[in-house]
Amino acid sequence: MWGIFAARQAIWAGNVLPAATQEATVVITATDHMTTHYGRITHLRGKPLFPAVGIVLHGQYLPTEVCAGQQWAMTLKVRAVHGQLNEGGFDSQRYALAQHQPLTGRFLQAKAINPECSLRARYLASLRATLAPYPWQQVILALGMGERGAVSQEVKAVMRDTGTAHLMAISGLHIAFAALLAAGLIRGGQFFLPVRWIRWQTPLLGGILCAICYAWLTGLQPPALRTVAALSVWGGLKLSGRQWSGWQVWCCCLAAIIFADPVAVISQSLWLSAFAVAGLLFWYQWFPAPNGNFPRGLRWLLNLLHLQAGITLLLLPLQVALFHGISVTAMLANLFAVPWVTFVTVPLILAGMILHLTGPFFLEEWVWYLTDRALAALFYLLNALPQGWVNIDNRWQWLTFLPWLMLIAWRLNVWRTWPAVCLCGLLLMSWPLWRPINASGWQVHMLDVGQGLAIAIVRGDKVILYDTGRAWPEGDSGQQVIIPWLRWHNLTPEGVILSHEHLDHRGGLRSLQQVWPSMWIRSPLGWQGHLPCFRGEQWQWQGLTFQAHWPLRESADRGNNRSCVVKVDDGVHSILLTGDIEAGAEQKMLSRYWRHLAATFIQVPHHGSNTSSSLPFIQRVHGEAALASASRYNAWRLPSRKVKQRYRQQAYQWFDTPHQGQISLLFSPQGWRIQGLRDQILPRWYHQWFGVSEDNG
Repeated sequence: MWGIFAARQAIWAGNVLPAATQEATVVITATDHMTTHYGRITHLRGKPLFPAVGIVLHGQYLPTEVCAGQQWAMTLKVRAVHGQLNEGGFDSQRYALAQHQPLTGRFLQAKAINPECSLRARYLASLRATLAPYPWQQVILALGMGERGAVSQEVKAVMRDTGTAHLMAISGLHIAFAALLAAGLIRGGQFFLPVRWIRWQTPLLGGILCAICYAWLTGLQPPALRTVAALSVWGGLKLSGRQWSGWQVWCCCLAAIIFADPVAVISQSLWLSAFAVAGLLFWYQWFPAPNGNFPRGLRWLLNLLHLQAGITLLLLPLQVALFHGISVTAMLANLFAVPWVTFVTVPLILAGMILHLTGPFFLEEWVWYLTDRALAALFYLLNALPQGWVNIDNRWQWLTFLPWLMLIAWRLNVWRTWPAVCLCGLLLMSWPLWRPINASGWQVHMLDVGQGLAIAIVRGDKVILYDTGRAWPEGDSGQQVIIPWLRWHNLTPEGVILSHEHLDHRGGLRSLQQVWPSMWIRSPLGWQGHLPCFRGEQWQWQGLTFQAHWPLRESADRGNNRSCVVKVDDGVHSILLTGDIEAGAEQKMLSRYWRHLAATFIQVPHHGSNTSSSLPFIQRVHGEAALASASRYNAWRLPSRKVKQRYRQQAYQWFDTPHQGQISLLFSPQGWRIQGLRDQILPRWYHQWFGVSEDNG
């Protein structure tokens, strides 16, 4: 019941507040000092709001210099959080709710009530100015203050490829070390005190208090907050005077975290932390470290190898499920990165942060120089490692549990007593790898790429793409959505059909070509290397017939009305892919080429704009269902309500990516079915359409 209440509380703001313009008091919690600001709504229409609701404000500069801790009176246009949803992709909606940010929006008016920055913001600004001359300042701030936003993509890629990205999070490693350091200093100070003043509890309580202060200094991010909660519970158990096993401590800490923040169960970082600790408890109980008579240095190395082997093997199921890949260099990289960061870099950073408050400046400067050089040495070694990231597709999911099962089978001697059971289990787990590919059916997947279009036509393990989504300054749909989706499903694209030249339809092409340079491209653009896509073109692929119905080769149309319209047919069922054609092109097709336009399904032209999908065209296609691709909060409020009503009046089923996420159309000899990822394939409470039911603007 407590979890259900917390979930309802998390989505309450998204379901209630977007209905109208809101007068609110917002406390800024973080900012990029430009047009993106993170905040908490503490008062709504003059009344206190408890608990405060998180919001991300986009797209505008505030009237004055902004920093964390400021209070602003704002007139807000609020939107419920809504993320693109595709298999194999990042679940941004789940992430936002786990971060307690159920709202996005923009401000119509803003006035500073209290322009003073928080102590942390002032300390961070001062620290940032001091670190400005050092090349690795961004990583220092990330490791010391949790400010990961400014870390370059190159550094993030290196840490991902080497499996060391976990070192960047302010979580157990940093906070526990700060607590240990404080406890050690307090314990050392007790040496000079009279015996009657010495209490064994003092270092423990002092360490926990220091951990709380450090977590506050790093912004109390959810992983840090959970670490403090777990550390406090552990301290309470120690003070109880009872003997607690590792599993009991783990259960108590996890229960306390979930009780304090039930929504944390959807946080990837909590799953990783809890799974890692449980895995290590299991590893050391079932496969203890070697205890031979080795020299001290060799014993230390063997213990470190044993630890890294346990983490690498037992975290495989979660790593593949969450990140869809593994780093083959992670074990080697962590052998030197973990002790280097733990015993060299983090202590130097903590010392520098203390000296920044106390001085002297020359000593602080020397510490920051050593920290910068330590990070330079670390990344020199990480860059020297070969490219280590390996993408893993969904066929391997069950096999990732093999290390756990092999360890259990070995310790319980099951592999000797029941070898047939072990063999059958292995065959079942590996079944997805060697089962025959189903060639009798085919699929069409409309990917959720926001305000763009990307459709995958799949048969066996091959794909043809119709359009490649959009592009933006920092990336494109090919890189962010299409490539991860293809890799997760172990699919190889053989060709791309570009409907027309607009960037929301060809934005991901370059990224796809970099990964699969041998793909053919077919379009009406006449560009070098492109095969033609004009009326009359027809070709076969994997038993499917592709027939182009528009544009005419000699047509003077440009832009939307020159979109390549293709019908894909298996002899029984078909789908008409229309790009962005508008009513003018529809009328021209109907006037001369209407006989071949009938199809079972239609991709709604131009994202559902009222300038397309004319009634005669819809009637002529005479399909079963219409599929539209758009972003929820697009500037044109597409798909148009009139268009949806028009299709429904002609007995079409209506599906669109804002409501369904990825839309999968599955064909088989027995018929067809349509599934939406948001409401059928992966229905979760945090995947709902939050806010007003028709709010798409």
